[in-house]
Amino acid sequence: MDTLRIIYTFFALSCFCMLPPQAAFAQELAKHDSISKWQIDYGAKGIQFTAPHNDFSLQIQSRFQFRYATPGDNDPLTYDDFSEEENSVFKINRSRLKVGGHAYKPWLKYYWEYELGQGNLLDFRIMIERWKWLNIKIGQWKLEFTRERRISSGAQQLVDRSILNRSFTVDRQQGIELYGRLAGRGSADFSYWAAVVTGSGRSATENDDKNLMYFGRLQWNVLGDDLGFSGGSDLQLHQTPEAILAVSAVTNRSPFTRFSSSGGGFLAGFEQQEPGQYRINQTNVETAFKYQGFSWQSEIHRKEIIDKLNANATTTLSGYYVQAGYYANQAFSWWPKPLEVAVRYASFKPDRNQDTELDESSLAFNWFFKGHRNKLTAEISSFDYETPTEQLKNELRFRVQWDISF
Repeated sequence: MDTLRIIYTFFALSCFCMLPPQAAFAQELAKHDSISKWQIDYGAKGIQFTAPHNDFSLQIQSRFQFRYATPGDNDPLTYDDFSEEENSVFKINRSRLKVGGHAYKPWLKYYWEYELGQGNLLDFRIMIERWKWLNIKIGQWKLEFTRERRISSGAQQLVDRSILNRSFTVDRQQGIELYGRLAGRGSADFSYWAAVVTGSGRSATENDDKNLMYFGRLQWNVLGDDLGFSGGSDLQLHQTPEAILAVSAVTNRSPFTRFSSSGGGFLAGFEQQEPGQYRINQTNVETAFKYQGFSWQSEIHRKEIIDKLNANATTTLSGYYVQAGYYANQAFSWWPKPLEVAVRYASFKPDRNQDTELDESSLAFNWFFKGHRNKLTAEISSFDYETPTEQLKNELRFRVQWDISF
């Protein structure tokens, strides 16, 4: 029984922010006949421990991502990026610890995620999900502004996200969000998200000014089912088609012109970072579709950067990508069942007032040993970069990646 006692102690520590005073917690323990009656299982979220009467649960999962890339791993963003000498690299790209579950009631949920390699606390949040039509989230998480970013890096169809991600992701923020699903009859089915957050990025403990970030997303579940953000591939081989159409928007004023898992940062040309310097207005139109092993998703982005300290100088960025995948064994009996082929095309304009464009074309093959929890991906990408005075064509990159969760 010592092992179970240790596990229960770890569970209590992971939920410390929700624990009652010591005496009250002792009363909670007394409600259960014995720790030995806890149920232990293994599922999609790792090892799961469930208390009697389902008052508490704890899920623990670890994940590792091993990657080889040549001639380099980073997405090229400028002409100089193409000319810089790059070296082949093998690395542990991600190493994560994920802990989640519920406390007191099945609808009072918690989750946190830690990046072991970089020592970053990525996510920590409490979710009140008692009703389908209205839920509340408090903490730090990736805003649902873009499907590509919201889907876990371990559930991507290609090795990583497209060239658009760096410039358009809103990434992780701290605040509060209302979300839910308004499921009517037939096609009258919508999901929504509305959040007010600090707008200073991951792990920010203060704001630079009085302005907050405001975010909203409205999603039409066209055929009466919400595809969610579980992954891009049609692992379930849907026998009925499912599709979504979503529109999202965000506005913020801060020193930052981009966000990432490292927090707030700047895009090229916006190195000056004064409090409240930049007003950012972004929109995204998004589609997704799955049917019988075929999957599709796309996004169209527009981002306006207004420099409030320099005569409201405005720069507009735009870009889009289309992506598709297919389990070809659905059409060809000789095609291996675990093998998926995926393609992506992305185009990015860092300034719509200038004739500068960066394009990405990628082809990938996924071999699923156990869905996205254990898969091997091989990818080849071609990049084109064009300005009024410079042009590069068919710059190639090859990557192979093993992603495993347990």
